[in-house]
Amino acid sequence: MRLKRLYVSFFAAVLSLLLAACSQEPSAATQSSQQPPAGNQQQATAAEPRQPAAPESKPSESSAKEIVLATTTSTQDSGLLDVMLLAFEQKSGIKVKVVAVGTGQAIKLGEDGNADVLLVHSRKAEDEFVSKGFGTDAYDVMYNQFYIVGPADDPAGAKTAKTAAEAFALIAEKKAPFISRGDDSGTDKKEKSIWKEAKLTPEGDWYLSSGQGMGATLQMADEKNAYTLTDEATYLSRKLNLQVVMQGDQSLLNPYGIIKVKSTSKPDEAMQFIQFFTGEEGQKIIGEFGKDKYGKGLFVPSAKKR
Repeated sequence: MRLKRLYVSFFAAVLSLLLAACSQEPSAATQSSQQPPAGNQQQATAAEPRQPAAPESKPSESSAKEIVLATTTSTQDSGLLDVMLLAFEQKSGIKVKVVAVGTGQAIKLGEDGNADVLLVHSRKAEDEFVSKGFGTDAYDVMYNQFYIVGPADDPAGAKTAKTAAEAFALIAEKKAPFISRGDDSGTDKKEKSIWKEAKLTPEGDWYLSSGQGMGATLQMADEKNAYTLTDEATYLSRKLNLQVVMQGDQSLLNPYGIIKVKSTSKPDEAMQFIQFFTGEEGQKIIGEFGKDKYGKGLFVPSAKKR
């Protein structure tokens, strides 16, 4: 009887232990319900410090406003563009990409829609560009003059001539070396018009073509003791041995024009640029440019809508 009681007591103890263990272990469903949902993970860790938000990225430079200016080498070689573009970009926030080539090439860039504004110096070609529907809002902007320059001893006697055409005729007669730009620039077009006025077709070993901009052409003429036609600003900005043998002739006037390309995708920015060049501030910079260094301005401001 005593043994039976011991068995009953033993089984009762085991049953009590089993029941206690089951009451202490939560079910899988209970454990799952206690885990925070994935979408509320931040709430479950609210006591943890928050990470600072990533700073907003700044717009890249490539997204900044930019226009393309197709212009002559003389505006760049003279140093005028450096001054004008710095002032314009600071005032407007618009960047200007400069393509400095001959006037003919600059106009072709405009015709092909690869420029927003032209700054060139061949009035006939400029008028044709506008009349063909490639350009609008054309303005006179400034002028200077062309020089015929050559060796200090002037072997052709060009200084004795009364007109540019007479000077060219004397150079051709003596077969004195002459360097042509030969690049369809405004200067090249002017030179060809003077030969035509002189009723001459220059040819022979004495007549050479550089195929380059004004600065490089002047350098070549200086090295070869040759004559050439140059714009006033580029000549004065260079230290050369070449001397001016002809200036002041009416045919040597050198006006510059500024034109908005009709196909531009940035008409507002293009007009801001034109208005700066033809406005009071731009015209003042143009008129003052070069006075401190050369004793005279390299360009004369002459803004006027055509």
